[in-house]
Amino acid sequence: MDASARLATYIKAHPDAVGKVVDFNGVTDCLYKFDFTAANTELRPYIIADSGKFSRWVNAKLTTHGCRYGIGGYMEHRTIYAHTPLFNAADEPRRLHLGIDIWAEAGTPVYSPLEGKVHSFQDNAGPGDYGPTIILQHDLDGLTLYSLYGHLSRQSLDGLSAGQEVSKDQQIGGLGNSTENGHWPPHLHFQLMLNVDGNFGDYPGVGRFSQKEKFLQNIPDPNLILGFPED
Repeated sequence: MDASARLATYIKAHPDAVGKVVDFNGVTDCLYKFDFTAANTELRPYIIADSGKFSRWVNAKLTTHGCRYGIGGYMEHRTIYAHTPLFNAADEPRRLHLGIDIWAEAGTPVYSPLEGKVHSFQDNAGPGDYGPTIILQHDLDGLTLYSLYGHLSRQSLDGLSAGQEVSKDQQIGGLGNSTENGHWPPHLHFQLMLNVDGNFGDYPGVGRFSQKEKFLQNIPDPNLILGFPED
């Protein structure tokens, strides 16, 4: 049984245990699905390399389509990482996106969808990185699940301590701007893991495509928690 199947089994048995990550309303809000693969020929390298231009491109898409949030792309093979040295290892570049991104305005509130505790946190500063990041740990009837929130505001880390209890639907932070979130347009990188492999305040959000099957055993589909419409 892979990671997604194990989490789905728990959610099916405990549907009321899952809350929200952002203030998405399925009745009034629409979602714009971003495509950051090679199929997106509109998003040129000079746009990606400039956080201001990239932010304006994202905002224009959301405004044009009347959407409060944009999303993408669990296990998506993304070419947008080619411009950032962080992802360009010599043997095999990292291009496989392991979480779901939620694109919205800086300051947008972020919540814990499950009861749990703060596992770890840190500011992963540097171009292309997460910036301020929080990892929560949850006990789901004996199944340990970790949830990661990347690209937050620096203020989101104020007053945190490891082991601090977190309740379902408790606000844990807000989206950072491009000066603090790794130079990206404002968005949340939301990712789930069954094991964090000894990491603290950080866990890869982009991996090598050759290791996809390995990642699927540890990283469930975040939409099992988000519950966003597939279409």
